[in-house]
Amino acid sequence: MPSWNTKEELEAIQLEGLKWTTKHVYEGSPFYRERFDAAGVKPEDIKTLDDIRKLPFVTSSDLASQYPFPLRSVPFEDIVRIHASSGTTGKRKVMAYTIKDVEDWRRMFARVYEMAGLDALDRVQIAVGYGLWTAGVGFQAGVEEFGAMAIPIGPGGLDLQAEFLVDMGTTVLCCTASMALLMAEQVDQRGIRDQIKVRKMILGSERHSPAMDQRIADLLGIPAEEIYDIPGMTELYGPGTGLDCRHHSGIHYWADYYILEILDPETLEPVPEGETGEMVVTTLRKEAAPLVRYRTRDLSRVIPGTCACGSQLPRHDKLMGRSDDMFIFRAVNIYPGQIEHVLVNTEGVSSEYNIILDRREGKDYMTVLVERDPEGDGAADKQLASLIQKKVKGEVMVTGDIEIVDYGSLPRSERKSKRVYDNRGQ
Repeated sequence: MPSWNTKEELEAIQLEGLKWTTKHVYEGSPFYRERFDAAGVKPEDIKTLDDIRKLPFVTSSDLASQYPFPLRSVPFEDIVRIHASSGTTGKRKVMAYTIKDVEDWRRMFARVYEMAGLDALDRVQIAVGYGLWTAGVGFQAGVEEFGAMAIPIGPGGLDLQAEFLVDMGTTVLCCTASMALLMAEQVDQRGIRDQIKVRKMILGSERHSPAMDQRIADLLGIPAEEIYDIPGMTELYGPGTGLDCRHHSGIHYWADYYILEILDPETLEPVPEGETGEMVVTTLRKEAAPLVRYRTRDLSRVIPGTCACGSQLPRHDKLMGRSDDMFIFRAVNIYPGQIEHVLVNTEGVSSEYNIILDRREGKDYMTVLVERDPEGDGAADKQLASLIQKKVKGEVMVTGDIEIVDYGSLPRSERKSKRVYDNRGQ
């Protein structure tokens, strides 16, 4: 864990890192130098943490416009690796890494396993993507840095996944939430629960509700408290930049490696502490492709106070969706997370749902398909659907049709599950 103990020590580290980053990018990146000059700011103008507000923003469109090496701030001979994620313009977001960037990422990721309570005897099955993606290699490097055993299977291959859960004595499974549910159902269907030793799960890449966590935990026979949520995006190293602890009261993030601002997505001004806004990040040590006020489009909030675990690391809430995931239905802006919030707080339904948007005779229609709880009574479907319809109307101020479907009838995925199907443009 970090060596600092007080807020004042953290702020001193952050200010030093902010000053270094602004000087580094101004001297090493023509893009940043042009942006800084246009904003009328020089590195020497950064004297306090509040001065971060003088700096211009960076967006995903900037990454696309500078493809294939956006934000590059070091000579090519210092770059040892690239990773990429999907982009919205057809070109991938490619980020470069120096040796120091890779080493910093390893150390950050090792903190994840420490916070989750692993030890050197744990065997960590990594069921996330390898290759261009940051996921697989990030999880693996963190395991090796921490000192546990890595089992790098990658995604898919349910037979192999199940075989290794048993034969390798896997104790920790790392994957998407959708893959976790799929694997838990496989363990149940194959009747191998008493043959596996899984005691913890670390889930990333997509939202997962407490109901989904509980279902996974029940099928695997582990406490729901041992299912952890890991954030991460390619632009900010990759996964491993934070974790929720066993108290699950927010994501502890590594504030000595990056500054997190929560801003109103429209005004780009700070929101009051505890209110939801867009996450904007500035790296403090990244060499090859630093981020200066990068608009992530992810929505969250800062959680005030100190966690019950005693860690001094600050916390943000689980991601509540993305500002660009919003869809408009009958002139109302809706985030999928608002629908999910209703379902999470409704007894009798499971974690799996789909939102279907259609247009018929010039009018928009929204149908929410939600799976009945595995032990639910189908005779109560009509009453349950009516209750959810009223709750959704109260949450988002629109009326949609609610259909309760059998447990297991909605698509399962080994990667991220698709939640919204917008057929209105077809």
